[in-house]
Amino acid sequence: MRRLAPFGLVAAVELVGVALDNPVLQWLAKPLLAPLLLLWLLRPGSDGPGAGRAPAGAARTGGRRRFDAFALGLVFATAGDVALLLPGEPAFLVGMGFFLGTQVSLVVAFTRHRRPPVAAVAGYLALWALANAALWGPLGPLRLPVLGYSLALCLMAAAAAGVSARAAAGGALFLVSDLLIGVDAAGTALAGHGLLVMGTYIAALLLLTTAWAAAGGPHAANRPRRTGVDRAARRGPAAP
Repeated sequence: MRRLAPFGLVAAVELVGVALDNPVLQWLAKPLLAPLLLLWLLRPGSDGPGAGRAPAGAARTGGRRRFDAFALGLVFATAGDVALLLPGEPAFLVGMGFFLGTQVSLVVAFTRHRRPPVAAVAGYLALWALANAALWGPLGPLRLPVLGYSLALCLMAAAAAGVSARAAAGGALFLVSDLLIGVDAAGTALAGHGLLVMGTYIAALLLLTTAWAAAGGPHAANRPRRTGVDRAARRGPAAP
């Protein structure tokens, strides 16, 4: 994980900028968070347990890992981070639109790798309904955009649960981070709100990216999804 050191440094600068309410530090650091993880994900070679374990015959381009839906999600996240640095509701809605692209991209990547657990899907959909019901009145004109975005976010968190425990934790933290933003947009100010939002968001990006690398990274989509029939076939015929 040595190659993640630049991400750790930039994350620390971002958190200091948020704690000090310093826009210069935030503009210097926040737009680099997702790109640094993208560079780490697409790097040549391997860096960490499970990283680079591509299936036999997986396509590579110039020795690099292939750009996939997860990588596209990080591109959308970069654009969203920049938009959310700008003041005003229009910038907020643009940022939400870019992060909607992130969530859809991650859902595509994760569900191509493995089907999400039914319990996770049901649980996150229940949470989606409860959270939107609680925030519906205070959100005002943001109700419908938040309704659509939060549905994609919950589906992403559920899909992440099908990848690994680390990905599940990352998906849950991403949801917590955006839920805190929604609570703030609804008019409820929390102590240390900015640090809570950015801390959970940074941890979510790191966990999701490293979990995706450990699962095979950009090659994970090339693997056939395992089903109950596949697992039974791998165990061989049942004893008479």
